[in-house]
Amino acid sequence: MSNQAGVPSKEALARLDAWPRQLIAMLPTQLVAADQLTRSLGASAPHIHLKIDADTGLGLGGNKVRKLEFELAPDRIAQVTHLITTGGPQSNHCRITAAAAAHLGRKCVLVINGTVEGPPRGNAFLQRLFGAEIRTVAERSERAPAMEAAARDIAAAGGRALVIPLGASTPLGSLGYARAAVELEAQLAQLPPVPHTWIFVASSSCGTLGGLLLGFSLLERDDVRLVGVSADTPEAELRRDSVRLATEGGALLGWKERVLTDILSCDDTQVGEGYGIPTPASDEATRLLGTTQGVVLDPFYTAKAMAGMLAWIRSGRVPAGDRVVFVHTGGHPALLA
Repeated sequence: MSNQAGVPSKEALARLDAWPRQLIAMLPTQLVAADQLTRSLGASAPHIHLKIDADTGLGLGGNKVRKLEFELAPDRIAQVTHLITTGGPQSNHCRITAAAAAHLGRKCVLVINGTVEGPPRGNAFLQRLFGAEIRTVAERSERAPAMEAAARDIAAAGGRALVIPLGASTPLGSLGYARAAVELEAQLAQLPPVPHTWIFVASSSCGTLGGLLLGFSLLERDDVRLVGVSADTPEAELRRDSVRLATEGGALLGWKERVLTDILSCDDTQVGEGYGIPTPASDEATRLLGTTQGVVLDPFYTAKAMAGMLAWIRSGRVPAGDRVVFVHTGGHPALLA
C-alpha cells in the first residue's frame, strides 16, 4: 500500500495497540473448530471455526464489550457520572452499557424505543437488573433528542453525562473490532494455510463490520473475505456505513490508506419480515448450531448471520478448500425474552 500523507500500516497498528481503553473484556476470545457443524454440511463443505465473542465476559458478553472498551477509556470518563445510550427493548448494547456503568461506578440512563409487554425478560430484565434508568420513546427518530434531554437533566442536577451513540458504532468504537481482527489473525496463523478465509458476522449499525474491515486493511490481508449479514439494514447502506467507519477509524490512528473494500461483501437476504422477527432459515440455523455444537444463537442477529453463512456454503459460493470463521457476537439473552 502506498502512503498518502498518513502513517504507514505498521505504525497505525502500533497506535491501535497502545490506544487507551477500559479493560473490561475477557480477551482473547476463543477460536474453536466447529467440527460437528462442518460434518453436517457434507464432504464438500469448507471447514468452519467459531470466534466466540459471546464470551467477552461483562454483563453476559457479546461484541459491544470490545467497542465500549474504547468508548469508556479512563480519560474519557474521568469526570463522568452517567452513561446514556439507546436501543430497542431487547438491545444488547443497552444491556452491556448498563453493566459497564455498574462495574465502573457510574449511573446509566437508557432511552428505549418501544415498551415491554408483561414482566421484563431477556435483555430488558438485565438492563434493569444492572440498575439502569429506563426512559421510553415511541419512535426511533425520538431517541437522539431524548438522549440530549437526559444529558441536560443530568447537567442541571450537577452531574456530567457521556452520550454513547447507538451500538457504540462510532469511529472510536470501531477500533475495538480493528483490534479483534489483529487478535483473530494471530489465531489463524496457528492453523494450516488456506487460499482464503471467509469471515461471517451479523451487522446492523456497522461498528463491528467496519472495525473488522479496518483491521484487515491495516493488516493488508487481501486473502480475507469479509461478509456482513444484515439484521435489518439494506445491503448498500451496510456497505456505505462500514466503509465510512473503517475510514474514519483509520483516520483516528493517523492512517489514510485505502480501505480494502474489495474484501467486503454485504448480504441483506436474511432480514425476512424485519428486525428481530425469526425466519424459517434463522430457526433452522439456531437448531443446527445447538444440536451440532451446543452453541446458542439469538433471534435478532446471530441466527440470521448463521443462516446467511449456511446459504453461502450450501450454494457453493465458498470453495471447499477455503476456511470459514463465524464471529459469534453474542446476544443470547434475547432468546429467553
